[in-house]
Amino acid sequence: MRDALVFGGSGQIGHPLLACLHRRGWRAFGVSRRAQPAMPGVQWLRGDLDGCEGVPLRVDAIFSCGPLDHFARWYARSTITCPRVVAFGSTSVEVKHDSADAEERDVAARLRAGEAGVLSAAGQRGVAATLLRPTLVYGAGGDRTLTRIAAIAGRWRRFALPRDAVGLRQPVHVEDLAKAAFAVIDAPATHGLAYALPGGETLAYREMVARVLATLQPPAKLHLLPPAAFRTLLSLAHIAGVARDFGDAALGRMRQDLVFDVEPARRDFGYAPRAFEPAAGMFGTG
Repeated sequence: MRDALVFGGSGQIGHPLLACLHRRGWRAFGVSRRAQPAMPGVQWLRGDLDGCEGVPLRVDAIFSCGPLDHFARWYARSTITCPRVVAFGSTSVEVKHDSADAEERDVAARLRAGEAGVLSAAGQRGVAATLLRPTLVYGAGGDRTLTRIAAIAGRWRRFALPRDAVGLRQPVHVEDLAKAAFAVIDAPATHGLAYALPGGETLAYREMVARVLATLQPPAKLHLLPPAAFRTLLSLAHIAGVARDFGDAALGRMRQDLVFDVEPARRDFGYAPRAFEPAAGMFGTG
């Protein structure tokens, strides 16, 4: 039996990854800040990347499903023996690096530094590391985009977008990400590389949102507004204290195609994500 240490084990990617490891005969140590209900094949460790008691001295694989920059710092100073590291980052490392928003540029910079830190520490130890960059994550009600949209639409029974919100997106389900993380463990071609992990379907932003609204009970109505009218509505929302973190950079991206090539991941470890078919319960709604 092989052992895995999973940081972010109670999160939206870590939880299905723990289940996947158990199904494949692994024993997992899941790290979480809060007490967690029992899971088959999982020993929960209470703590985080700043401190955790009971971390084993040796495991066969380490998975990071939380903040990449924090994991990179932990890994650089850790003494654990492990031949394989798989760490999740985000395609934001590419999308936001030249954003007009300083906070978004900082996010991209921290992701880039985290990636470099993990690869550097792994290289010094002769460890095989792989970085995974999901696109727009959904499926467990823990994301900050589609789940947030569903919450707003569920409250008001409607949601508004500018008519030109036609930039292409590739939403990716959390279970497909968990399967990808497991698949790369024994895939030598992935050593030292980073992979974009898009979903299995490419669709316009407003179509993606429309499918989310259709899962609500009752379904919420999507209003497509002239861009100027939407800006006015957004300004009023900011005044009311709503969506203040949604600024011009995020608005501009609704018109941009954020599309990533699935072929490297398909070729190197058989990545085969599902089409975007959201259902009730995927966004924290019943």
